[in-house]
Amino acid sequence: MNLAALLQAQAQHRPDATALIAADGTLTFRQLDLKAARTAALLEAAGLRRGDPVLVFQPMSCALYVALLAIFRLGLIATFVDPSAGREHIERCCALCLPRGFIGSARAHLLRLWSPALRRIPHHFSTGMAVPGATRLARAERLATRDEWASVGADAPALMTFTSGSTGQPKVAVRSHGFLLTQHNVLARHLDLQAGDVDLSTLPIFALANLASGVTSVIPDADLRRPGAIKPAPVWRQMSTLNVTRSAASPAFFERLVEHAEQSGETLVSIKHIHTGGAPVFPLLLERLRKAAPRAQVNAVYGSTEAEPIAHIDAADVSALDAAAMRAGRGLLAGPPVAELSLRIVRAQWGTPISPLSKAAFEHDCLPEGEVGEIVVSGAHVLRGYLGGHGDAETKFDVDGERWHRTGDMGYLDNRGRLWLLGRAGARVVDARGELYPFSVECVAGMLPGVRRSALLAHEGRRILAVEGDPRQLDLAELEHQLAWAQLDAVRQLKRIPVDKRHNAKVDYPALIALLD
Repeated sequence: MNLAALLQAQAQHRPDATALIAADGTLTFRQLDLKAARTAALLEAAGLRRGDPVLVFQPMSCALYVALLAIFRLGLIATFVDPSAGREHIERCCALCLPRGFIGSARAHLLRLWSPALRRIPHHFSTGMAVPGATRLARAERLATRDEWASVGADAPALMTFTSGSTGQPKVAVRSHGFLLTQHNVLARHLDLQAGDVDLSTLPIFALANLASGVTSVIPDADLRRPGAIKPAPVWRQMSTLNVTRSAASPAFFERLVEHAEQSGETLVSIKHIHTGGAPVFPLLLERLRKAAPRAQVNAVYGSTEAEPIAHIDAADVSALDAAAMRAGRGLLAGPPVAELSLRIVRAQWGTPISPLSKAAFEHDCLPEGEVGEIVVSGAHVLRGYLGGHGDAETKFDVDGERWHRTGDMGYLDNRGRLWLLGRAGARVVDARGELYPFSVECVAGMLPGVRRSALLAHEGRRILAVEGDPRQLDLAELEHQLAWAQLDAVRQLKRIPVDKRHNAKVDYPALIALLD
């Protein structure tokens, strides 16, 4: 079992079909397979062996996927760290699992100047120009291909990503070859990936699914490190010129595209499928996307690093009654859970570990339809744990040996088995007036004119709603009227609500509190 085998199959069945289109070139499936095979030979000649972690600092590009597929072919472990998290984060990550190789752009290699951990990595490779102390991957063009791929077990690690833990200690999500193959199959079914489609790819894991399915991936002409600040015009031109038929991206990315559509009056007639997720997807964005791409099926996807996907819904299936419920503060409709996993709602106890349970005890603790609690999931494409078990006590528990994941989100199931989201368990407001959930309030606010983003929080004993939007359209009095039931103490209009760096859509609460002080 090896992920590289999936690409090899596409190279055999669709050799001359385009696999990747990016700023650094265009590759057919055969060309991609050959480059990966030669790069694998270079990495092996340098001394890297099966099971060695290889740190990759390369943005989405042809070079990234050549490197990834070479890594998988050798049975190495592709390792990713967010460099924007700072030097201390990189040092901690490397201390947890010191890589044996480092692959990155010439710019990425500058990090070695101030990171002792990166300098300790034995083998360095540059995807671009020559860098002192690094081997250019371009040298692989002179080598014979490494045609065979390493035979690895389903449990062999293929991909590691480091995330910032709540205590500052990174958590390491380890995905095995078997896990990624299972996840690919689930994504292929639910995204309806069809060979010959052309996908605007913004998420690396989705591009891998494309490559395995014979779908052409177009890497946007944009800085994907800040999806909420992209320049939409170049991306729009790409989509129009290349007849892109589908795209999956964060809500912040699509917000920039629909703004362009609304200002220019243009529409994307080639798009057939749009999937957006990675952050809350509110109804107004779905409506705007349907207008910008009138022939597209628009889907909101709910998932996480540990479980992708969990649930999804077609915008066309959101009824007038559903919209009315969201306007009334019932939360955000996420749709039915995917059939490949089990989902339950349990009594809210976020912050307290859950001890092992018998199946009978677990079922007794699960809440019936309509009752609010924590969302927990289990299944073959749900991450079982983190490297060294760090983070497992917070987010994992066992039921008669079956591993369950705590998403950290609050929600409930309706009488049709559909999931409704209410926001992060740690962000709910609990005071003498009762419980108030972020999405109950933010969903209502997001349906009003001029509101671009909102965030509910408790601060110094007060219920505060922060609002970001167009001051020419914002009617704060109407907003307060619509949310009278929430008993807010204040509505604060801000120029910008701080958000996470990855998706530019999840509220950064510590930074928000600093703005309110």
